[in-house]
Amino acid sequence: MRLRVRELPVPELPPELDGVRIAHLSDWHLGVPSRGERAVEQAVEWVAERQPDLVCVTGDLVSRPRGEAHALRLLERLGHPWVVLGNHDLAESRDPFSRPAALLEVPAGELLSDRSVQIELRGRTVELAGVDPHTWLRRRRSGFPPPTADLRILLCHFPRVLDFAPEGRWHVILAGHLHAGQIVVPYGRGKLLLAHPSARYPEGVFHGKGAAMHVSPGLGTTFVPFRLFARPEATELVLRRAPVEGPPDSV
Repeated sequence: MRLRVRELPVPELPPELDGVRIAHLSDWHLGVPSRGERAVEQAVEWVAERQPDLVCVTGDLVSRPRGEAHALRLLERLGHPWVVLGNHDLAESRDPFSRPAALLEVPAGELLSDRSVQIELRGRTVELAGVDPHTWLRRRRSGFPPPTADLRILLCHFPRVLDFAPEGRWHVILAGHLHAGQIVVPYGRGKLLLAHPSARYPEGVFHGKGAAMHVSPGLGTTFVPFRLFARPEATELVLRRAPVEGPPDSV
């Protein structure tokens, strides 16, 4: 289990928002026997103690309905988390142990289902938007109003959202889904992700479409109740102003 703080350079970040801390959790998969349950509890305790500016949870909170009550109690510990659902919350997966849950609202936080909200943080406007997994699985896109906020954050369970995002629409994208491979076989200078061998964005930070995307390694498991060379992680992202790149020097 890794509790990690990492800086995230963000293009066009207003100076007032430099240093904003975002806790990013994903893929709890509660409701099935797994060592991941303890990892989730440790992660929630760590985040609650650190009290970041924002807490974001990017889907697959439960794998079976019996995990719903536990998930809601943990979300309450996080204060006011911003949440999107994932495919396992809907039982839309190949996992034979998954069953659809009924998480239609988050009483202690806010469930973002194909909608965006604006809040004020350090005197600046911040947009938080979330993609409903039904929308992604059917159309691989979701419409949001034209950008007006100083910082725009998109939550989507699926990392491939980066490939479909409009250029410059988002500053930060948060995703999960891939568990950093969950079962990983190292070889030479690389590694084979058995669960997602062709994943473009397995975990970590990626840049594209004018956005910085963080893909959480997640905390729980699917299919088998363990991980191999794919540590569960809770991440605190510290937003930093990225240097503005000018046009190339003329020759």
